Amino acid sequence: MKNVNLILVLLLLIFFACSSSEGDTRSEGVTGGYAVGDTARDFRLKNVDGKMVSLTDYEEAKGYIVIFTCNTCPFSKMYEDRINALHAKFADKGFPVIAINPNDARKKWGDSYDNMIDRAKEKGFKFPYVQDKTQEIARAYGATNTPHVYVLNKDRKVVYIGSIDNNARDAASADKLYVEDAIMALENNKAPEISKTKAIGCTIKWAS
Repeated sequence: MKNVNLILVLLLLIFFACSSSEGDTRSEGVTGGYAVGDTARDFRLKNVDGKMVSLTDYEEAKGYIVIFTCNTCPFSKMYEDRINALHAKFADKGFPVIAINPNDARKKWGDSYDNMIDRAKEKGFKFPYVQDKTQEIARAYGATNTPHVYVLNKDRKVVYIGSIDNNARDAASADKLYVEDAIMALENNKAPEISKTKAIGCTIKWAS
């Protein structure tokens, strides 16, 4: 019984951490955004190493894995190791991960730039982790949650939008690897069989 109560408490904590959007809704932060088949805009955002990062920096890229994520969301934390693994598996094949933190640090101090630096060091991120300080890129892409993934081909055409896989809490139990499948399809000059899924995570914390 004690174990059951503990599980319930943990689930409630995750629920409130993700649902506490301080008045944020999809309509407040996002109007439109990209659909599969659209061409995504480039960006120039500050990485945790102090350098500016753009998609055009990757001259040999065959595509891109753009992930809107953050330091504080429990779901983002669940996926950090998997995001590292995606970059390790696909970056050398021409499909780098670029992680973007869109949260307003005034709403979530834990998502400040300094805390991003600390988190990247703590987790050993090998990919760029950049700050969308104005939230312009998150709005342009149509991101609503953390994490929220956009897989692009080499011409920045969107081929997949949604979740990384179908099991946030247990990587080993995930049997639908949406991002990996999308990259595999690109490598074979095909369209992914699944091109859109629901992004599961916390709402982006939009500036007032």
